[in-house]
Amino acid sequence: MPAEPAPEPAPAAGSDADRASAPEGGAAADDTAAAPPDGIAAAAEDTSQAEAVSEADGTDLADTQESPHTENAENAGSPEGTADTSGSPGDRTRRGARGWTVAGTAVAVAAAITAGVLATGGGHHATHPAAAAASDGLRHTAVDVSPSTCGRGWGAAQKPHAGTQAFDLHNSAASATEVYLKDPRTGRLFAEIEGLAPGTTRAMVVDLGSGRYAFECQQEDTDSVTGPTVTVPGKAPQGPSSLPVTVHDLIPPTLDYQKWINARMAELSTETGVLKSEIDRGDLTAARRDWLTGHLVYERMGAAYDTFGDADGVINGTTAIGRDPLKDPDFTGFHRIEYGLWHGESAKSLRGQAATLDKAVKALRSQWTTQQMDPANMGLRAHEIIENAEQFELTGRTDYGSGTNLATASANIDGTREILAKLRPLLAARDSGLPRLDASLDRAQAYLKSLDHKGTWTALDRLSRAQREQVNADFGDLLEQLAPVAAIFDVRRTA
Repeated sequence: MPAEPAPEPAPAAGSDADRASAPEGGAAADDTAAAPPDGIAAAAEDTSQAEAVSEADGTDLADTQESPHTENAENAGSPEGTADTSGSPGDRTRRGARGWTVAGTAVAVAAAITAGVLATGGGHHATHPAAAAASDGLRHTAVDVSPSTCGRGWGAAQKPHAGTQAFDLHNSAASATEVYLKDPRTGRLFAEIEGLAPGTTRAMVVDLGSGRYAFECQQEDTDSVTGPTVTVPGKAPQGPSSLPVTVHDLIPPTLDYQKWINARMAELSTETGVLKSEIDRGDLTAARRDWLTGHLVYERMGAAYDTFGDADGVINGTTAIGRDPLKDPDFTGFHRIEYGLWHGESAKSLRGQAATLDKAVKALRSQWTTQQMDPANMGLRAHEIIENAEQFELTGRTDYGSGTNLATASANIDGTREILAKLRPLLAARDSGLPRLDASLDRAQAYLKSLDHKGTWTALDRLSRAQREQVNADFGDLLEQLAPVAAIFDVRRTA
């Protein structure tokens, strides 16, 4: 396992959200008018790290942080030549699990999506319940969100209207609260603010369409309270929304995914056994061929890495940047064998490594039936697999000589597809951008496969500038398309 972690994802540069106000209308509200497009409107407590882009009916919703793109990709090379030295010594977790730790903050962060406007939690302290014009040019309405007065301050007297506006939510209670703006009839969520501290006010910016709305206040250690229903008149289309997802909803797809992983474990065990046999008998040509086959099996299981625990580092660990792989006694697994196979090591010197890998895989397989994945993380994992592929594979951080990073990136797409396949029954009713995501996956993977020449993959340093730009663009697009998936499956309280 590596002596220090691979570099964490660099903060991505944000972009201003497009501001679009829905047209107002004067006709009476109709329960059936303007069915809301799918998506999720949300307010992230820390928008400085937010990364979420969604699309509803072809319209971009918000872009609070662009996905991290590979910078200076043309200069990416082998681990020995990588310049980034971030990370602390002693962290011996494999890159996958470490990626989950970093991107795990995105559970709430990735939910920062509103109807064309970035939903932020600002420091504006409203003192009057009447609507007022603020320096941001938006209409502001002061709303109290304590359990006893949830939703007070917004009603007929404030003349509700469609369009982009801000609700200055004030928590007058004694403990923190979460606030949702929802359709009281269907339960669909349009916006949220998490962790609103006692005595504080934060703005919820949202683009409202015509229809019925209510605030739901979920104070700590109390039952949720739904405020009065407010009707926004007219026939303006409603903004993006999503039905909440519960842990109970996510248990069946998680169990299905665990069964799929179990089948891959059997396949992986077979492949590492073959690799061990080839190295034992000194057939390094066959070992170089079958090393990739086995490694790609493992790389398709990306959502389970965190559950693998320490075994992940033994099976697929990396060295600290700049450290000689031959002098790192904890460097084992696929990448250690890769280094030996492509750097002229003898079969005899690699036999111990092959045995260690095969033993670790078989032990993991025997233990897997007792493991339990966290259902609440499934949606986030789909995004993080691609995030890690961009961070580690497309930078050459994990190239120990085989030049097969693009093959691994394609296997990572396979892994993302598998999670989405398990989540699809829930996702199809919640994300109208799903067809676009599918198309992006197809496009990215087809381009990668065009760089596979009968089993010989184009190495990163052999890509032309145009090829490199295309790969980067495809993965950047995938990260944007997958961010709403993480937001949609962010488990929220429903009572």
